[in-house]
Amino acid sequence: MKTIRGILFEPVGCLAEFPPEPFLEMAAQLSGRKRHASKSGSRAYWHLLNTMQEPLPHGHGSVDLELDAVKRASLYEDVIPALTELKAMGIQLIIASSLSQDAIAHFLEGCPHEFDAVWTRDNSHGIKAEPLRCAVQGASLKPEQTIFLTDTAEGLKVAESVGVNPVLMMNDPDESRRLAMHKPAGGIVSLHELPDFIRIVQTENVRSF
Repeated sequence: MKTIRGILFEPVGCLAEFPPEPFLEMAAQLSGRKRHASKSGSRAYWHLLNTMQEPLPHGHGSVDLELDAVKRASLYEDVIPALTELKAMGIQLIIASSLSQDAIAHFLEGCPHEFDAVWTRDNSHGIKAEPLRCAVQGASLKPEQTIFLTDTAEGLKVAESVGVNPVLMMNDPDESRRLAMHKPAGGIVSLHELPDFIRIVQTENVRSF
């Protein structure tokens, strides 16, 4: 892995724990099918994105459910210390999410950290890979020097499609063992580990010269 210059964050599952129910209800409304069952906010969210296929128009009725998910989200306690340390290391920290602009604005009200850029499905005009592409291009980052933190198989696939390094956020031990078969570029149990992960990558690159 090349020396890391930027990290892309999808808040759902990587910066906070989100409830699954609002995302599942949105997916059921969009598809007209019975609501799936899931205990994972992240898997429910990516199921919604697979159902959505393209961004919802601004003001769509089901967006209220998305805002409800954000309001009920619980920020991980290690987020602010980790982001502060990464910022001091000179790493670009960017939100790259398929959530709406309004949803991210609400989320950032409860996350007291200033990100270098924020990309959503609204200003990137797309979902899944599109916010990541816009984030990389907008920050003039090289994909191989960029990490996308994710805790789902769908997230790993999206990162690979854009060419950035997928790093697995191992929230669930059993699920993480299964996802390790997708061969992510690395994995962390806590955001506290992310600065050291990047330092190790930098050290390895120095030794390679």
